[in-house]
Amino acid sequence: MDFTEDAYVLSARAHGDTGVVVELLTESHGRRAAYVAGGASRRMKPFLQAGARVVADYRARTSDHLGSARLEPVGEGPSALFDDPLALTGLAAAAAVAQGALPEREPHPGAFFAFEALMAAFALPDVWPAIFVRFEAGLLEDLGFGLDLSRCAVTGGMDDLVWVSPRTGRAVSREAGAPYADKLLKLPPFMLGAQAGLGEGDVGSGLDLTGHFLEQFVFHPQNRPIPPARVWMVDKLREAGRL
Repeated sequence: MDFTEDAYVLSARAHGDTGVVVELLTESHGRRAAYVAGGASRRMKPFLQAGARVVADYRARTSDHLGSARLEPVGEGPSALFDDPLALTGLAAAAAVAQGALPEREPHPGAFFAFEALMAAFALPDVWPAIFVRFEAGLLEDLGFGLDLSRCAVTGGMDDLVWVSPRTGRAVSREAGAPYADKLLKLPPFMLGAQAGLGEGDVGSGLDLTGHFLEQFVFHPQNRPIPPARVWMVDKLREAGRL
């Protein structure tokens, strides 16, 4: 089982005296764990941080065994964000959500490209929280739990969609949902199209929405909570008045 391709580091943990086991999000081979010899060295540590872009030369005897990898860094990676602690919390949250949500050894190129787009967005402080919501919505879709925001689940209409059913993930119009507003999730306009503006409270509503379905469809079936790094990010965005 050998391949060489672009990847992002999601996490790294010590293994033995000098090595590390990294979790990689690869372009064509999904999430992969790999042993990196010498990964604990001072030279290697900078590009084994979550969010680092690498070219991974991966080798494994069989598809079921822990493989090994040689990694070559690409670009600045997370070091470009060292002056923006809030963006770093977002990066850590994205890596934790991707690692926890994506099954190992299952191709998910859509998740890779969504992560890539989010990494680029972290350089834009006013934009990345909304892109993070879109990233999580894309993960849900890639895993087969996509939200249906195309038309109202009750009337079939396509206008004035402002709610989402917490049970089905389908959009609901303002009029149809009014009697049940306290039981429905808010649908921020920016999730319906790139041309919609970003209003006050929209990012918070978006994170509530994607967080609900990640918990319901992805993490709860694994008997696991939403990753603490995501909870921390939401807390920090709230403290900064960015929700």
